[in-house]
Amino acid sequence: MRKVIFDTDPGQDDAVAILAALGSQQEIEVIGISAVAGNIPLHHTVNNALRLIELAGRPDIPVHAGADRPFAHALVTAEHVHGETGLDGPDLPQPVTRVREGHSVDFIIDTVRRLPEKTVTIAALGPLTNIALAFLKAPDIARRLQGIVLMGGAYFEVGNVTPTAEFNIYVDPDAAGVVFRSGAEITVLPLDVTHGMHATPERIEAFRRLGNKAGAAVAAMLSFSETYDLKKFGWDGAPLHDPCVTAYLVAPELFEGRRVNIEVETASVLTRGMTVVDYWGVTDRAPNAFFVRRGDADGFFRLLVERVARLP
Repeated sequence: MRKVIFDTDPGQDDAVAILAALGSQQEIEVIGISAVAGNIPLHHTVNNALRLIELAGRPDIPVHAGADRPFAHALVTAEHVHGETGLDGPDLPQPVTRVREGHSVDFIIDTVRRLPEKTVTIAALGPLTNIALAFLKAPDIARRLQGIVLMGGAYFEVGNVTPTAEFNIYVDPDAAGVVFRSGAEITVLPLDVTHGMHATPERIEAFRRLGNKAGAAVAAMLSFSETYDLKKFGWDGAPLHDPCVTAYLVAPELFEGRRVNIEVETASVLTRGMTVVDYWGVTDRAPNAFFVRRGDADGFFRLLVERVARLP
């Protein structure tokens, strides 16, 4: 069983990823949630994390607040996709559970150092600011981790927030550069795979039919957040990004990829935040990540529905 810290900026798709993980207790032990500014500002991401653990009946899971801004740029948010709170759609009550004392960065460092080497995985669903700050403050933890599994970047699908950059990397490319240079074992679920995971009406309805609170909330979240992407792409369903991280942790056999070198562009005006992926091995740069190219969409959605069904 993997011990997992979720570093996240919930966000409806982050919420589905976290709920599916909390329904996967045989494979994943969620040992904490680290909130970061991204999809919406930090006070919303913290509040949303607390709402999610209460929805799942897990108020025992510690939630810590992290970075409220990127390293070097103004925070870019996505209320046009996620709504003002980030979890617009379902009518979730305000949380009773309180955020824990201490910064997310210190929680990550202390947890990775306290537990045996190679037993903690970070599931990164948002900008990589907290993780980069932790690596800069405590470089030893990068190699103590079992790994980082992150949603971010793209190569063949290029960008979703600019013509060349995916949102999570674009928000804090300097932090992403620190993480990719850290020496940690990194697995990347980019737009190249998430753009194939379409939350069609039938797949959303499968969550609604579960008859539990979590299933109803997921259906309402996805029905709200799909509006922007359906208009943008014209597909049969909006792509579902962050739950690919949970699905990879639980069932990596659903995905295909290869080890590559990934560098992050931080200087160019046109391509800031681009993940430059040496997919075809045309440079002498050493591989530093496993890049997922394809996934089984039917298997992915079956897994998510099955795991959300286990929640209250």
